[in-house]
Amino acid sequence: ADFVLVWETIPWELSRQQDSRENGDLQETSATIHRTWRKKFLDKLHAAGIHMEKHMTRVEKKVVHYLLLSAPWSVLCYYAEELQLRVPLEALPRQTSNWSDSMLRRLGIPNLMAQEVPNLPLDYYTCPFKANKLHWFLGSDEQDTFFSSTQRHQILYEILATTQYGHSREREVGVDRLLSEKVFTAAFPLHEGPYKLQPEELAAGSLSQRQVLFQYWASWGKWGKYQPLDHVCKYFGEKVAFYFAWLGFYTGWLLPAAVVGTVVFIAGIFLMFNDVPSQEICRSEEQYWMCPLCKTCTYWQLSKICSTFMAGRLFDHGGTIFFSIFMSLWAVLFLEFWKRTNASLAHHWDCSEFEDIEERPRPQFTAMAPMTIINPITGAKEPYFPKRSRLHRILAGSMVIIMMIAVVVMFAVSVILYRTVVAILLSSSGYFWFVASASRIASITGSVVNLIFILILSKIYISLAHFLTKWEMHRTQTKYEDAFTFKVFIFQFVTFYSSPVYIAFFKGKFVGYPGNYQSFLGVRNEECSPGGCFIELAQELLVIMVGKQIINNVQEVAIPKLKCWWHKYKLLSSKKAGEEGESVLVEQAPWVMDHQLLVFEGLFDEYLEMVLQFGFITIFVAACPLAPLFALLNNWVEIRLDAHKFVCDYRRPVAERAQGIGIWFSILEAITHLAIISNAFLIAFTSDFLPRAYYQYVHDSSLRGYVNFTLAHAPWDFVLQSNATCRYRAFRDQDGNLTLTYWQLLAIRLGFIIVFEHMVFFISRVIVWLVPDIPESVEVKVKRERYLAKEALAENKV
Repeated sequence: ADFVLVWETIPWELSRQQDSRENGDLQETSATIHRTWRKKFLDKLHAAGIHMEKHMTRVEKKVVHYLLLSAPWSVLCYYAEELQLRVPLEALPRQTSNWSDSMLRRLGIPNLMAQEVPNLPLDYYTCPFKANKLHWFLGSDEQDTFFSSTQRHQILYEILATTQYGHSREREVGVDRLLSEKVFTAAFPLHEGPYKLQPEELAAGSLSQRQVLFQYWASWGKWGKYQPLDHVCKYFGEKVAFYFAWLGFYTGWLLPAAVVGTVVFIAGIFLMFNDVPSQEICRSEEQYWMCPLCKTCTYWQLSKICSTFMAGRLFDHGGTIFFSIFMSLWAVLFLEFWKRTNASLAHHWDCSEFEDIEERPRPQFTAMAPMTIINPITGAKEPYFPKRSRLHRILAGSMVIIMMIAVVVMFAVSVILYRTVVAILLSSSGYFWFVASASRIASITGSVVNLIFILILSKIYISLAHFLTKWEMHRTQTKYEDAFTFKVFIFQFVTFYSSPVYIAFFKGKFVGYPGNYQSFLGVRNEECSPGGCFIELAQELLVIMVGKQIINNVQEVAIPKLKCWWHKYKLLSSKKAGEEGESVLVEQAPWVMDHQLLVFEGLFDEYLEMVLQFGFITIFVAACPLAPLFALLNNWVEIRLDAHKFVCDYRRPVAERAQGIGIWFSILEAITHLAIISNAFLIAFTSDFLPRAYYQYVHDSSLRGYVNFTLAHAPWDFVLQSNATCRYRAFRDQDGNLTLTYWQLLAIRLGFIIVFEHMVFFISRVIVWLVPDIPESVEVKVKRERYLAKEALAENKV
């Protein structure tokens, strides 16, 4: 059997007891409709020639029906040609495609990451299947093994997804609709046996595909080894394999970034202890009385912020500029080399022309499209949805999305107001401890409130995005997923980055000066904490990045385990004691075991988590050089966690084909460009680097007197009003006007941004130009494959 359909019914004697209740009639009608639909659907499958085998298990108040489906040879051949499945023409010698492996071999260093994995899938030259050329294909005499299990799953899913069971105008087509209407409770391909190994199997060495994956990929002992990607591809299909290939590649590339980041951080520790302005602040005692930070706040001494100011120097020094440039170029190089790896893998897994030529319309699109048209490429008739109507729908959907994003921005603003109000309330509370750390408490609780908002809003938004993307009627699965991904990513990007962007670029920039403070909605604009905004940004990044990673990893371990346990508990606990003997036998059936696993819900969440992380380590890297290290540690764990979920906790997904990581690549490119611009602005406007450099050049190279240089005196009218003189951070004179130094510094800042951006963009263009997208060896293989396909499929073979 290749595929399982599951549904539940209530036995006749129990349904009569329930009928005495009021809603019995309603249940009865819906059960009748479901029965009719199910019968029609299964009759159609039978007419299509599908073999069926039925099993039932009795659970306390329900009967669970399992229908095992398999397609006979003739059906497989028909659909393989229809779906243009690729089959082998000639076996290829194995080549190692791992650059690190070949590099270590050249240097003569033993490779600790290599591992011998049994049952290695062979590499073939392939071409699309044609039934009348069957004898040209390898293994065509072995009908049972000619098509791989994933190809059989694809064929069965295609049949299930396009079978009608009612009116096509009512969209009563395909198994997905039946699942959403609860006519079937599940539809899934079967795993290849249990993943746990028996001792005798280990000795024999005859492991199933799933056991090999469990043993050599999903177990923690293999965390330092290469992933067996060919096995993953053969068992789960190309789409899942590309995700793991990309995740492994990204994690490998994080290693140099983490090393450089850690070195920069350690350099920061040394610079922190020898920093002249920090020493000046710590020794200033009562020299600098600072103006109040809010209406009800008191005057305070600058020496009180000694420790936070020094902590800020950890992240804010010359090394961060070098590191920002390094990370911008690192991101460009990473994407260029991923393109090459992607091209090699796409050819190796036979999907390099998938999206342009081979991909068929989505079954759901086929069922709902209002008209047909001749495809200009293939010349075949196929369903069609007018481009103009789709464009109108996309525009309407965009409006909804813009409104949702406006809601998110409003939430972000409300969190900012919340922080300001809490800080005011705490500092006027009179409790010494609260007063001393008012701004810190406000900003940490603000981050937590923000996280809760994000989680609630994203649930609402994702279901909305699903609805809109379905309504837009995209022709292929790839286009559908790209549209959905783009919508949700924009939303998540705004929710996760709004708070760090605010701290980095807006907080403390529009404050005004004593006696003339600027306010927003009646609340005085928030100032940076006394130590500066840079240290706040670093703290915010650590809270969001590390906090989110820890929460995610706990969720990824705990939630699937709990769900699995609950699922099994519901299915097994209700078996009666009297049927003990029988239920032991039934329990062992593989379809029952697989039914207890979790439904695979796509790779979107996995990608999203990694791409947001990529954003944090590139866009805000100037504020936290340790970010790549945390990302590296997280991803090492992530790969094995995800592998374990796929092998042990999820039902087997229907193998989907893909040509790469889809729209995620374009998103990563956009983030890389954003990162270059963002780092330039961070260093110019948020960091202290340029004012220090200016002071060293113009006034004193040892930075003595720098603290006094950055502080302005309160204006005369403010001093007269409050009867006390005080200082605040700004370049203004005693009348509150901006000084010449301010304008000179502004010119330097803008000049720095232009130079930094042009330099980094220029170097990255050169990199893109120097690194070809497709390795030469792959181009040769592609040409050879085309030649072989032409030979095999030529009509006039003598």
